[in-house]
Amino acid sequence: MIQRPLDLDAVQAFVHIAELGSFTRAAEAMGATQAAVSLKLQRLEERLGCRLVERTPRHVELSSQGLSFLENARELLEVHNRALAGFAQRRQRLVIGISDHVAGPDLPSLIARMNAQNPQLLIEIRIGSSGDLLQRFDRRELDAVIVRFHADRSDGETLADETFGWFAAPTWEPRAGEPLPLVTLAEPCGVRAMAGQALDAAGVPWTEAFVGGGVAAAAAAVVAGLGVAALAPRMLPMGAVDVGARLGLPDLPRLPVVLHSRVSDSRQRDALATLAAAFRSVVRR
Repeated sequence: MIQRPLDLDAVQAFVHIAELGSFTRAAEAMGATQAAVSLKLQRLEERLGCRLVERTPRHVELSSQGLSFLENARELLEVHNRALAGFAQRRQRLVIGISDHVAGPDLPSLIARMNAQNPQLLIEIRIGSSGDLLQRFDRRELDAVIVRFHADRSDGETLADETFGWFAAPTWEPRAGEPLPLVTLAEPCGVRAMAGQALDAAGVPWTEAFVGGGVAAAAAAVVAGLGVAALAPRMLPMGAVDVGARLGLPDLPRLPVVLHSRVSDSRQRDALATLAAAFRSVVRR
């Protein structure tokens, strides 16, 4: 019984010899020397324990064992090539988590830049809260995340520091004697926590007027006149205005946008670098 696997290069050499009827032409087909092809065939014959090719001064003929082995050799190479082709056609995947408070309206153009950098890369984007995405990153469910800074994390690369303001619909007015109606995202949300802490520190009473499942929902509530939201200017919904100075609301601190990554593949790293550079440009403009 044959215990060791066959050398596929030697099997390929044998098939070329059988189909082309010449060691010289087989060597040309493989980009090798005739001596190298002869050595491959010799080792294959030794491995199988039989003579596959009858060599004569004028031409090459297969032995009976060679004729018997030829069809199996072709099938072996076909399966091998099919396996390689299937692997080559499978696109490499890069799974990135982006905080909803970071993604914003620029996300389509950011994804387009990544795709232009490497069209063969399968990009998978997950949107969520910074805290949830960091947990998934730590569980190795995501290759990289771009999130708001978390005080309990010292890792990651800061891409930019982003400013925030208090935004409301142009016609919105607070009701005298009532707490400030705040439009927020569902917990856990770092921006929500920041806004609440700033108002508490300034002694401004507030209440949640609307809790959205994402920035788009919160922006819609702002435009609908439900209250005030702490947002980055680039997230500003159409028609909304900064009412912080008019209402005497406290200044909001800048929040860093941080990249956490465990990507090591060069193609994935290049695509992620393109995305990081694009984020720097949209956040700082």
